[in-house]
Amino acid sequence: QVQLVESGGGLVQAGGSLRLSCAASGRTFRRYAMGWFRQAPGKEREFVAAISWSGSRTYYADSAKGRFIISRDDAKNTVYLQMNSLKPEDTAVYYCAADYRQYYSENIYTGEGNYDYWGQGTQVTVSS
Repeated sequence: QVQLVESGGGLVQAGGSLRLSCAASGRTFRRYAMGWFRQAPGKEREFVAAISWSGSRTYYADSAKGRFIISRDDAKNTVYLQMNSLKPEDTAVYYCAADYRQYYSENIYTGEGNYDYWGQGTQVTVSS
């Protein structure tokens, strides 16, 4: 079993920054790809960013490119999402997800169905 716990959300003004963290426990974290998703009120959950098991590959949604950075610290079993130049449209609940279907793979995916485990989410609110 895998447990994912997000933290770092909060209220920030437009143009500000936040760093989200996702701490993983349970199965060996470092073998697996990780992703961040978000869900705004009244909208479906959408992909934000993903990182391969090695950290050498990352992929971002168009809305996140150039502003967000995903990274991982395997020694701490933690994946991060650094969010810069935040906009009101970034307001959402942000979820961390783990792809434990394959290990030591450089493949990363944007679809929710490719992720096995999810955190409870952390709220990010960007005021204008």
